[in-house]
Amino acid sequence: MTYTNRGADTLLKAMGAAMLAAGPVMLWRSRTGRNEIRTELAAQRITFPERGLPAHLADFVGRPVETGPEARAFADMIKGNLARATNGRTYSEITAELHAAGDDEKLAKLRQTAFMGETLRASLMSAYQAWQLTSLVTGLGALLTGVGTALVASPRTK
Repeated sequence: MTYTNRGADTLLKAMGAAMLAAGPVMLWRSRTGRNEIRTELAAQRITFPERGLPAHLADFVGRPVETGPEARAFADMIKGNLARATNGRTYSEITAELHAAGDDEKLAKLRQTAFMGETLRASLMSAYQAWQLTSLVTGLGALLTGVGTALVASPRTK
């Protein structure tokens, strides 16, 4: 690249230096973020069951949930199990039925099942979304590092 304006050249070099400083920090934070997600998921000791998994989850049989994609797969399994248990109804729909029916012990237990299932699924989906965010930060960190290096290393021409 050639620049005829010394101020523009200085600005681009400064921007490059800032990017070159920020990129590795982002890469480091994405790595530590993934490690935090792995640690938190491992602490829950969630393991895919040996039997009863849908065919598309057969690769996960007996494996612990330790990554974002595994958390997503487990959440999908919960979603299917919950849909079967509640006949496709949500917690709020069952709650409305319970209020309309009055004191119905069967509906109250079903509402509790729906609440627990939806809560567990939401927690696992949060881990998956955090994992996806670390992927984005990794990509942006690599991009900033590359562009920063290019800007800092570009030759100056008067």
